[in-house]
Amino acid sequence: MFILSLLSCQTNSKLGTTIDQFFQSKRYKETLKDRNNLYVEAQQLKKDTTDLGIRVRNAKIEYLQLKDDYIDLMNKSGSQLALLSKDLKSKSNELEMKENMLLEREQRLKEMEKIISKQDSISNTLNSIVKNALLGFKADELTVELKNGKVYVSMTDKLLFKSGSAAVEDKGKQAIKRLAEVLNKNNDIDIAIEGHTDNVPIKTNLYKDNWDLSVARATSIVRMLNEEYTVNPKRLTASGKGEYFPVAANANPEGKAKNRRTEIILSPRLDELFKLLQKN
Repeated sequence: MFILSLLSCQTNSKLGTTIDQFFQSKRYKETLKDRNNLYVEAQQLKKDTTDLGIRVRNAKIEYLQLKDDYIDLMNKSGSQLALLSKDLKSKSNELEMKENMLLEREQRLKEMEKIISKQDSISNTLNSIVKNALLGFKADELTVELKNGKVYVSMTDKLLFKSGSAAVEDKGKQAIKRLAEVLNKNNDIDIAIEGHTDNVPIKTNLYKDNWDLSVARATSIVRMLNEEYTVNPKRLTASGKGEYFPVAANANPEGKAKNRRTEIILSPRLDELFKLLQKN
């Protein structure tokens, strides 16, 4: 259930153990994959249901024709009557089976559409809440976007980090704090933090390449959310994408600046969808 309730600020707690080697990350990715596949499955199921409805109607017509033929042949030979009776019974059973199948498919489709609609409603509401919480930051510092049922909060290096560093700057901390307040009031949201860089190579004593730096930056945000704002670590996943998922061309400074970002991806939990898929 999507819960919007105020929670009192809790005391900071230490992260007892490191986040369990992407144990949650694996489940999270599988969950998102299942939800995206579900949209495709729902569309295919609509088509299948329509086709099945046509076949059911055709079967009814054939059944009624056979019934009329049966009446016409009542006075014919016993063998012909027996064959027709057998055929009529077979068609009747087939019709009943198809009608039951059609009812099951229609019911499943309704359940899937209801859950998807609920998930979309949660995502839309969350998108509005996050945008309101992050008012005051410039467009070249952060953006909030709703895509595929998830809310993407993209924060640039201009807001979060100095060049080659994974230490969060003061203004970035303000944005993380506001976002954490929203997350702590909405516990049915999973949080993935992805670090991204441009394609300019980096090699320092701390970071051997851009991939290493992007992981460190994502982990910094995860630790801040957990240690300073007590966001449940089981909801958090950190990953580094390096330079391999640009949102703009790296041919000019403007494009490079857009690619140097940290994306915080908020996803409503999909427990209801999992239950429906397992049931079917």
